[in-house]
Amino acid sequence: MAVKTGEARDLESLNKPDDSAHNAYNATTLKDADNLDEDGHIKRTGNWITASAHIVTAVIGSGVLSLAWAIAQMGWVAGPVILFLFAAVTWYMSLLLADAYRNPRDTGKRNYTYPGAVSAILGKHLRRFKCLSAASLFVISGGSSGMSGYVWFCGIIQYLNLVGTGIGYTVTAGLSMTLPIELVLVAHRESGHSTGFAAGATATTADKTWNVLNGLGSMAFAYSFSFVLVEIQDTIKKPKTGSEAGQMKKATTLAIFITTGFYMAVGTIGYGAFGDDAPTNLLTGFGFFNPYWLIDIANVFIMVHLVGAYQVFTQPWYAFVETTVYRYCPKNFFTHKEFVIRIPGIGALRLTLFRLIWRTLYVCFTTVIAMLVPFFNDVVGLLGALGFWPLTVFLPIQMHLKQAGVPRFGLKWCVLQCVSFICLLVSLGAAVGSIAQIVLDTEDYTPFVTNY
Repeated sequence: MAVKTGEARDLESLNKPDDSAHNAYNATTLKDADNLDEDGHIKRTGNWITASAHIVTAVIGSGVLSLAWAIAQMGWVAGPVILFLFAAVTWYMSLLLADAYRNPRDTGKRNYTYPGAVSAILGKHLRRFKCLSAASLFVISGGSSGMSGYVWFCGIIQYLNLVGTGIGYTVTAGLSMTLPIELVLVAHRESGHSTGFAAGATATTADKTWNVLNGLGSMAFAYSFSFVLVEIQDTIKKPKTGSEAGQMKKATTLAIFITTGFYMAVGTIGYGAFGDDAPTNLLTGFGFFNPYWLIDIANVFIMVHLVGAYQVFTQPWYAFVETTVYRYCPKNFFTHKEFVIRIPGIGALRLTLFRLIWRTLYVCFTTVIAMLVPFFNDVVGLLGALGFWPLTVFLPIQMHLKQAGVPRFGLKWCVLQCVSFICLLVSLGAAVGSIAQIVLDTEDYTPFVTNY
């Protein structure tokens, strides 16, 4: 049997949520059974501590930069309370999602990806399911094709979120790169500092409404990490007692505790320092100018984070597109002919013409969109609104109800459905507020022209 290339294996694994790709890979490349887990996968070595580190590094990113502004819109009372509620909801839903790693729970077959878990738990029972995702305005239908509506729903929202995250990261990176020029041009401006108000920033009723809704989206974006939890859990080795789910629940609890403490500190201290003038982006919104070296170092760290994060979040999208193209063009020279470029000191770089051209065009596309809509907190709020309810709340609840056999219209069923509905309303409101802010910001904005 011919050994598949590494990238081909990755693409197949992403496209097929079961373990066939993993078994095919290991059966042809590994001889020592001691290096394998029971599913034929290379032996996992992670634990709840390493998993919590993965979660913290996945969660804390550019979303933290707008938290001071978000809390400023809601005030000293509502701001921290709502941020804590987002943390509590995310924590509980992450506990439910941890049980979805195996189906049946604890002892069943592993699910290696989020779409794989959705397919394994919900797909076979919902062939005629139709779902309207109000947050994204897509009608998803499984119909008679045999593909579950839930799987398509999960896939579209997940890939939409990944593309949007790439654009959002490009916006942030661009702002960080231009900061030194902006500091030189506006350093002479005075910035008033205040301690804020219990009711939040003062504004007209309409502006206050849009700002609060947009702030909800910014907080939701700060906790948008559910779509990588299953993959992180797949790094945990099976403990001698208990299950991977128990380890993952400990990791999630620790990670969200650390993250929420950090978010509270940044958000409340930022609001306390700048009051109503809290910038939409803490580093590039002219919240402060001195010391210059501190701001520059912070932006260097942001750039380093975004370069890596952009690559991580776009890889699933690359794999999805390329898998689809390879399936429909199995013997095409443009898509399959590999060219080897040897780079001294690095090794051989293998690429196809399709991969080179399509990925280059995609990066150009996200960059152009980021240049057209360089509104940091508006984009962050919209991304948070699009991804929070479907990926963090709705699908984990549906998988839990199915796995646990929760009776319909029982107390637990009703409570979870009410939580899901409330979160849907929050996501809808955040999406409306973010879109409204983008529209308002574009009224006095000239594309590709920077105003200092």
